[in-house]
Amino acid sequence: MLSTLSPFAAAAAPTLPNPSHSPPHFSPRLLSHPSYLLLDLCADRRELPQFFPQVVKRGLHREHVFQTKLVALFSRFGDLRDATLIFGSVEDKTDELYHSLLRGHAKHSSLDDAVAFFRAMRRAGVLPAAHSFTYLLKACGDRSDLRRGREIHSQLIASGFGSNVFAMTAVVNMYAKCRRIEEARRMFDRMPERDLVAWNAIVAGYAQNGMAERALEMVIRLQKDGRKPDSVTLVSALPACANVGSLKIGKTVHAFAMKAGFDSLVNVSTALVDMYSKRGAIETARLVFDSMRLKNVVSWNSMIDGYGQNGDAEEAWRLFEKMMADGIQATDVTIIGALYACGELGDLEEGRRVHELLTRTGFECDVSVLNALITMYSKCKRIDLAEEVFENMPVKSLVSWNAMILGYAQNDRVEDALRLFNKMQRETVMPDSFTMVSVIPVLADISVLKQAKWIHGFAIRLCLDKNIFVMTALVDLYAKCGSVRVARRLFDAMEERHVTTWNAMIDGYGTNGFGKSAIDLFEQMKRSSVKPNDITFLSVLSACGHSGLVQEGKKYFASMKEDHGLEPNMDHYGCMVDLLGRAGRLHEAWDFIQKMPISPGISVYGAMLGACKIHKNVKLGEEAAQRLFELEPDEGGYHVLLANIYAAASMWEDVARVRTLMEKKGLQKTPGYSSIDLKNEMHTFYSGSTDHPQSQKIYTRLARLIDEIKAVGYVPDGDSLHDVEEDVKEQLLGTHSEKLAIAFGLINTTPGTSLQIRKNLRVCNDCHEATKFISQVTGREIIVRDMQRFHHFKNGQCSCGDYW
Repeated sequence: MLSTLSPFAAAAAPTLPNPSHSPPHFSPRLLSHPSYLLLDLCADRRELPQFFPQVVKRGLHREHVFQTKLVALFSRFGDLRDATLIFGSVEDKTDELYHSLLRGHAKHSSLDDAVAFFRAMRRAGVLPAAHSFTYLLKACGDRSDLRRGREIHSQLIASGFGSNVFAMTAVVNMYAKCRRIEEARRMFDRMPERDLVAWNAIVAGYAQNGMAERALEMVIRLQKDGRKPDSVTLVSALPACANVGSLKIGKTVHAFAMKAGFDSLVNVSTALVDMYSKRGAIETARLVFDSMRLKNVVSWNSMIDGYGQNGDAEEAWRLFEKMMADGIQATDVTIIGALYACGELGDLEEGRRVHELLTRTGFECDVSVLNALITMYSKCKRIDLAEEVFENMPVKSLVSWNAMILGYAQNDRVEDALRLFNKMQRETVMPDSFTMVSVIPVLADISVLKQAKWIHGFAIRLCLDKNIFVMTALVDLYAKCGSVRVARRLFDAMEERHVTTWNAMIDGYGTNGFGKSAIDLFEQMKRSSVKPNDITFLSVLSACGHSGLVQEGKKYFASMKEDHGLEPNMDHYGCMVDLLGRAGRLHEAWDFIQKMPISPGISVYGAMLGACKIHKNVKLGEEAAQRLFELEPDEGGYHVLLANIYAAASMWEDVARVRTLMEKKGLQKTPGYSSIDLKNEMHTFYSGSTDHPQSQKIYTRLARLIDEIKAVGYVPDGDSLHDVEEDVKEQLLGTHSEKLAIAFGLINTTPGTSLQIRKNLRVCNDCHEATKFISQVTGREIIVRDMQRFHHFKNGQCSCGDYW
């Protein structure tokens, strides 16, 4: 701005001359000059260029009072270049002039520049002032620079301000922001006298450092000390109420605010909105919000974020739209809240609108906003757009990497997630617990035990083996790799367990066929301090279904609401239908569906159709299939199941009818495949495939294997095949992908080694029976993970007990 204004540009000086500690003479009339009054009213940096030319035009820029005012304004608005030009033009510099520029450096420059200017001031003979130290201490605290903060603290003491309440309050603030709350408390306790600002500083310090109970204790002590809390105290105390989980204390603070008349203040009301939202009292939060006569953008952000935290993305989005309609200028927090809502709703169109908005409002380089954008596109299934945002980011934070890895994981891009994880390490970006919790489930999807052991070791090297979230993910990973014993050892070794930890272990037992172990662990959980949630019951019911524990499942379903106050959702009803259906109690399952208090969904009718396939019930299978065709007409898998039910009953005309319907709709059956990991390479087989380099050896070994298991009682099950001769049926069954993967494993591993196979669909009846016999004749343990569960085949038996 000043490059065209020669009076200052010419006078700029690189050095700091000695100040005059007495202000130069000026006429008092200048304070009432219209130009000075305009400067005094200047509250926005955009207004300053409108007033400044008038000051220069009238020659007032040479007057000391105007020079001091301009330095203060430019410093406050962060225009330090212009502030320095004016500063350099002043011959007789006062202490006030120095302190104004120091304040600007502390707020807007690097800490090195601010400290350098402070030292130059001292060399120039400027007398130390308490507020100069506070500027620097605040800068140290905001930047979490403890070393510099301690240096400034030492100089403050040496300058004789160790008993100054104003200066020592800044010291308390600095240590608290640098996460040295105990040092902050020691400084507070040493203060010979404390004002309310000092008390508020220590209350806020405890709250900011996650020590909510200590923060509330200090509020009580404050009152015992004869002080009365003010609005600042309340704004610090309310987040602490949310963090200690005490809605009762929060309501007490609310009552005090109303009695003292503070509830009409925007910052107090906003803090109340935030507190109620975080405690799940979203309706009360909205009442407070709606009753506010004045709202600022922070108020809107708190309410939008509150709806997001409480799982109401629709209302969060509606409130965002209302905020925009009311002409409130969006901030980065607003944009992040709106993107979160779009992601949860899967609304790509609105998400793109928010993307355009953030570009127009200048947030296209804001890392936090871009991270939220990556998450939104990932949840809207546009991982390509998320990639584009990630790749074009000028600066990537750890959160950026984590968001992109999680996005790949959520979109089943397993290889890309692992590739990015490896690239992250090559670029020496240190993973954190969130990275690990994003990557570990990716490895769980591919179910390779070797990879599980590697990531476990990596977590130990990162010193994350005590982190509850990482360890919970590892428990889940080992269980999904079929290593239930290892998962249980990790579970038992954990000093702290979250409800998710219990759920992971219970579900691990259930999916691996150990239903009784799942129930025993659930009973142990009920005796612990951790309360079961809806996911816990889903895992227990599923475990009962996979192990044929019908009475136990019915008991737990009833106790869910009666004893724990949890309302069953669609997935719980689906589990009950699956439980009854697998046990052959099809009419009871159908009757259960008819009596459901909510309209049955896909998971319920899908479980019913699957049970009808197992038990060959055509009538109920048709009923269930018809409902599924109405709910999800484009899903080919249900048509295939119905066709198989007809085929098992030799109803060939109906089979043809379903096939024709599929052809008209363009529906296709998902091709089945099986995979096996060998020496860090995944080998994938399709039914009848011959493109593997060892195909000849595989088919030779498989033919010999079929002869061996036939000799001990195996009879091919051709019920799922029709319109072909018996010998052709047997040939087709003998080349199923599971059998090819097992033969490959037998060829390439030493005797006694267990084999682990991954199947993308359910294991077929014939392969299930064949694998039991293969485990018997080879003495191998064969672990097969299909789309629903694990099957542990050993000595001619399967862990599922044939409830699969």
